[in-house]
Amino acid sequence: MGSEVEAKKPKISVNAGENNPNCAHWVHRKKRYCKMTVKAGQRYCGEHQPSVFSESSQLATEADDNVRIPCPLDAKHTVFKKKLQKHLQICNARDKGDAPAYIEKGINLGMTDVVSTDYSKLRIHDLPDEEFYKIVSTIKALYAKFVENTIESIHQHHKLLETELANSDYGHETRKHLLQASALLGILDSEKQILASTSYVEFGAGKGQLAYYLAHLLVTTASQVVLVDRMSLRHKKDNKIEDRSLVHRIRADIADFRMSGLKKLRSTRRCVAVSKHLCGAATDLTLRCITQPRCIDEDSKSPGTEYVLIALCCHHRCDWQVYVGKSFFQEHGLTSREFAVITKMASWAICGTGMSRERRRALEEQSQKPEEVADANSKQRLSLAERERIGGMCKRILDYGRLQYLRSHGFKATLKYYVDRDVTLENVCLIARKIDSSECPEDEKEPSNY
Repeated sequence: MGSEVEAKKPKISVNAGENNPNCAHWVHRKKRYCKMTVKAGQRYCGEHQPSVFSESSQLATEADDNVRIPCPLDAKHTVFKKKLQKHLQICNARDKGDAPAYIEKGINLGMTDVVSTDYSKLRIHDLPDEEFYKIVSTIKALYAKFVENTIESIHQHHKLLETELANSDYGHETRKHLLQASALLGILDSEKQILASTSYVEFGAGKGQLAYYLAHLLVTTASQVVLVDRMSLRHKKDNKIEDRSLVHRIRADIADFRMSGLKKLRSTRRCVAVSKHLCGAATDLTLRCITQPRCIDEDSKSPGTEYVLIALCCHHRCDWQVYVGKSFFQEHGLTSREFAVITKMASWAICGTGMSRERRRALEEQSQKPEEVADANSKQRLSLAERERIGGMCKRILDYGRLQYLRSHGFKATLKYYVDRDVTLENVCLIARKIDSSECPEDEKEPSNY
């Protein structure tokens, strides 16, 4: 035992040598050396270089822009001197009172006077049978009246991604994302939305895969892609775009994003909102964002959103306060409690059998089919196939409330299957087009078929 302990000591006690690819900075809190790799001939990573210069100040003069210096706003981290001005604009330690014009706290959260009841601990199997079956009946009735047989398949693809999709080295996950991006670009192309002088705002952009391929279609169009995300992720795909004038990334929570305050959008004549992955409430925040009234004088220079293409997902993460379809729910007697139940049921559509691995294994050993056995923890006797079907209905009812919201704000809006279920179970997208003043107002009442 003693020899094993002694064998492990060098990993945290021996200093990094000159040939060691890792940083030589000792992290006191973790009691180990920094694991970041370093450049050839260097002992420290970029973050910890100041410790070198503090020892040999003559190696770094004030004129050397490659020196990393402590951030003036927060000395706990460092920044390259030549990038200081840019860093000060985005540093998390900056004065929040100096927020850019496109940030307005909580502008897209909806009604702030909504009494929010916490239903996070509500469990479906704890509902009284009478309440449970009443909600199920309501779901089926609403689905039959508003959604059933209205969603068509418009599977598109774009030739830009044909080479990538032909790469046999890619695994299932990589191919899935490429197929989704190809389908969304195909829809934009078939809808004649790849146009000049257009700002494509990608909400919840993540690593920017969709923006990366979209930018390749805009090289000679005087258009641009604006990526909006509240996270700062590594290995962003948009960083690989050579023409930096084509892409602009802003770090902002969609809840606080005021499109009319973003001057970048004023350089184009029109605006298109797109997203490949918007979880739950983020979709509602986006819809409210693109329909915000422009009431400030300079906002009249900003183009309104003419077209919306959003791949929908994660309905179990919807929030009653933020949800834009509250009016539709309330018209049909559904309260925030029923909304909470419906969002929880929505997960049935994509969670497989709804049982743990141990439970499924036990059923397999007993030669029972999981889809014919009800959840052992549930009072309600529903087959797993029925649970999945009802879960799908819940998702589409939540989406229909969103369609009604867009229609009330002058959009034609519809739902479409844009990829096959074997690509992703979240295979429905929302498409909306701003109604032209010359169009008949009655068109707004019915789903449009593109």
